[in-house]
Amino acid sequence: MHLMYFTEQPMSAYSAKAGLDFGATALMFSNSHFDPVEGSRLYNEYLEHYIMCDELGFDGIMLNEHHNAPFCMQARTNIFAAILAAVTKNVKIVILGNPLPLSDNPVQLSEELAMIDMISKGRLVSGFVRGGGQEQLANGVNPAFNRERFEEAHDLIIKTWTTPGPFRWEGTHYQHRVVNPWAVPMQKPHPRIWIPGVISKETILWAAQHGYPYIALNTPVERTKQIWKMYDDEAAKAGFAGGPAYHGLLKQIHVAETEEKALENARQFLWMQGEFTGLAHPVWSTPAGYYSPENRRGFVEFAVGRSTSPRARPDLEGQLKEMMVIAGTPKQVIAKLRMLLEETRPGILAFWGNDGTITHPDAKSCINLLGTEVFPAVREIAKELDLKSPFETNQPVSVDYMGGRQSLRQAAAE
Repeated sequence: MHLMYFTEQPMSAYSAKAGLDFGATALMFSNSHFDPVEGSRLYNEYLEHYIMCDELGFDGIMLNEHHNAPFCMQARTNIFAAILAAVTKNVKIVILGNPLPLSDNPVQLSEELAMIDMISKGRLVSGFVRGGGQEQLANGVNPAFNRERFEEAHDLIIKTWTTPGPFRWEGTHYQHRVVNPWAVPMQKPHPRIWIPGVISKETILWAAQHGYPYIALNTPVERTKQIWKMYDDEAAKAGFAGGPAYHGLLKQIHVAETEEKALENARQFLWMQGEFTGLAHPVWSTPAGYYSPENRRGFVEFAVGRSTSPRARPDLEGQLKEMMVIAGTPKQVIAKLRMLLEETRPGILAFWGNDGTITHPDAKSCINLLGTEVFPAVREIAKELDLKSPFETNQPVSVDYMGGRQSLRQAAAE
């Protein structure tokens, strides 16, 4: 099993009341509430946490990025990935992921990732995402072209990594007269690609068609099982068996010396969910054209008061009961994780360990307990349940969907 650590890197040092009064903190909440001195402190604390993970033998550090919002301070995931490539020794640097539709130059992005892979000596896992709906608006990208740009940018990056230049690319959204970068990845044919997501059926199927592991982002147990069935059914059409090595799961998990402290800190996960601050207005999160009609309808009906949020969560007690949040002493958390692993059977498990205003000492304590007590027990459970990671099964980094079918954009560019 591949065990990795994650935090959203929240900018928690601002007035939660101001966010609640405004009603949303993504996109239109003024950056006048941002304090760069506090931001500097938090960035360096997060870096210290990541270095601890490496020293404690974690398998991976999961990184992501968001824009125009305090719930995530990483405006460019490749910056932290590059830092970690230099200051860590063994941990995989798992980017989940670069939002491809926001990139105006996928070739340059391919070069950045190649540099990270070389500096880390082949420790990069390069994930790709579509990016949040409000981030299309924040970066001036037409949401209606989100999936088209995602798929074309992906195809261009893969060709850049695997085909010697120079060559020409004339696509729908990207045109390059010369593609010939002198920074290419150390890993061959290219770094592993993992795809994270929450509710988009199209992305699940796309990941399976390409043989990329899919990482379910803090989904409920039953929803997670549905995702695996959907993935594995599509994988069978693509000519390979899915299973644990292609299944990843992110869970909000906090560990402390006492149950009381763990529950106190676990309540900070609700900070991310909007209890202590606003998030994005649903119409900003799902601008026209961004989601499929079915998904967009759910969000818009919530926005106008006709339904509950498609991502609505129960209170902390309810989430603990449903294993949406796991918190407690190491012994308590290990017992819950056994139940979770037996139910969902992932080969990749990401621990969202800290969020909100959890203190620096408490965050470090959580990481230490994960590394010294929880992870060794989870590895034994994974062996018992035969939950192998992609690195243990030596699975290929991708597959040729339906006997080598290429996208029209890639075929036209060759």
